[in-house]
Amino acid sequence: MNTAQRVVRRSTLLSRLLIAVVGVSALLLVHAVVRDNLSDGLAAHWPWKLRLLDVQSATAMVLATGGAALARAQYARTVRPALGGNGQVVADLAPGGRLAWTFHLTNAAQDVAVVTEIAYALLLTPTDPAEAPATPVWTHHAEVDRRLRERGLAYNADYLVALVGVGRPLPPQSLTFLGWFTERAMTEIVELYVRIRVVDRVGDVHERILPCLRGADRTPRNPSPQLS
Repeated sequence: MNTAQRVVRRSTLLSRLLIAVVGVSALLLVHAVVRDNLSDGLAAHWPWKLRLLDVQSATAMVLATGGAALARAQYARTVRPALGGNGQVVADLAPGGRLAWTFHLTNAAQDVAVVTEIAYALLLTPTDPAEAPATPVWTHHAEVDRRLRERGLAYNADYLVALVGVGRPLPPQSLTFLGWFTERAMTEIVELYVRIRVVDRVGDVHERILPCLRGADRTPRNPSPQLS
């Protein structure tokens, strides 16, 4: 499963339309240059007899629209979210002071992003050792909770998966809690993938798939050191 951040969709108004205008401007420039270099006989035939813009005006239009497209692309890189994950062992989350592996979503960018969609894919340990590995299937929060309860895990006692709603803002340089899992829960869970989509300030939609238990300490004995 590809867990790298990717752009799902560019803004139609602020990206695709602008690129289309640049393309039209380039075509007008080509038309003007070809028309000015044709002989008088050929210039009298369609479409060359149609004068839309002179070469200077068409060149200025290409430079203006091309500059706007480059500026938009640069600004999009500036406000692009930087989504990642952070996991560590902490104490005093699970009842009874048990240690638990906790996982947070991070936005390390300099601008806010807004959640547009979130989905989960839960992989459980096979009940039969001969059973083939399961294929991740995207589902919703309630289905994840139901499957974990079927394995005998207690919500807010053995695990807690946070419900992140659509429209939630992710401030810059922030952490968003996604869940915690005790040692007992991690014996039943192979992996929990969280697929999150966010929209940035220029209307581009970005996606990142986060494996919550990758690299987890499944038999925690001490809390992770707190890094500044």
